[in-house]
Order: sequence, then structure tokens, then C-alpha cells
Amino acid sequence: MPATVLIVDDEKDLVDLVRYHLEKDGLTCLEARNGETALQLARARIPDLIVLDLMLPGVDGLEVCRKLRKDTKTAGIAIIMLTAKTDEVDRIVGLEMGADDYIVKPFSPRELVARVKAVLRRGQPQDLPSITQIGRLVVDEGKHQVMVAGKVVELTVKEFDLLCGLMKVNGRVLNREQIMERVWGYANAADIESRTVDVHIRRLREKLGDEQKRVVTVIGVGYRFDADVDL
Repeated sequence: MPATVLIVDDEKDLVDLVRYHLEKDGLTCLEARNGETALQLARARIPDLIVLDLMLPGVDGLEVCRKLRKDTKTAGIAIIMLTAKTDEVDRIVGLEMGADDYIVKPFSPRELVARVKAVLRRGQPQDLPSITQIGRLVVDEGKHQVMVAGKVVELTVKEFDLLCGLMKVNGRVLNREQIMERVWGYANAADIESRTVDVHIRRLREKLGDEQKRVVTVIGVGYRFDADVDL
């Protein structure tokens, strides 16, 4: 079954363009022209991914993102934000609220399709599910689920991928460029700001509680996962 993408933007021409290229690539598309409609559709249809413009009439994109992440029914939906070049602060705030990626306007349809497919691909469970338990941290790749001390931790697609990516090379340091390639799927580090990695690391740590100490910062280099850290 093809993945479903909800396109949220008040510009009809842009929605039509995005929809054409995504459907051409085999994806099913829904559309909304304002934030309130987007929230209603997301809750009713639970799309796999939302392409979300920040500048929306009424309920803006940042508020849509915040509300989706607070609702357990929609918290796991992948979100790619559409932003203007001058909206750096809004991009960072959006990432803080749980967006998985962003694309700066104007963008090429090919870039958008590539970003959408990369996020969707990273969100798919592995063919051979594995369950890893380290201390009170349990990661179930088959269920795409993380638990700490027996309680489910709601992670976004990118937060989950980030945790798994670090765990799979336990003890080895990954720099920001390597994390971008492994988690975001971009071979060119210039395709995404390195600060994005730092934002996701910070959010991941906050959600892991005491287990966050296993995600270690190596100053001037990057990050590593330490299964043997003394908690």
C-alpha cells in the first residue's frame, strides 16, 4: 500500500505542484489549505507524513506541529516543514517542537520527493525486527517503539532513527556529517544544518530521562552511545 502524504499550504499552485510530483512517484496525497483543516485530516486519516508550511492562515504551522506531537494518536507522524530563507528561527523552533526535517523555499520538486522518500524510508520497520535492552532502556525496531523503565517513550521518526543509529555503533563516535548521512539520508552535509542534529539530540535526551546519560557528547567531534555508562 502506498504511503499517504498530507500537503498543508495555502498556496494552491504550490499544493498542486507538490501533489503532482508525489503522486507521480506513487504516493497517495491529501491536502489542506489551513492549519485547522490539517489537524482534522491528520487525526481522521493518520497520514504517514505531512509536508507542512509554517505560514498558514489561522493556526500556523508551528502550532499545528505542536498539537500533533502532543496528541498520542498523531505523535508518530513524520513532518517536513516548508520555510522561507529568512525563517531560521522558526526552523529551529519547529525542530524543537518535533519536525523531522525542513525544506527551504523555493525548492525543486526533485528535492522534495527525495526528502519525503528519505523520511518515509527511515520510518519503516526493519525486515528482521530486533529488540535491544540496555539497562532500563528497551528499543524494539519491529514495533518502532522505545520504552524506559517499562513506560513507552513517544519518539518522532528521526529521534528513533537517531537513537538506533547511535546504538548500532555502540561506543563509536559519529560526527554530525555521519549522523546526517545515516539518519537523514543526505550524502552531502551541506544539505542540512548541523544544528539540526544538536536539536534532535537534545530532544532525544529529554525524552529518555535518566537513560539520556548513555548519549554522550564528544566535544569538538560528535556523539556516541555508551551502553556501559555508570548510571
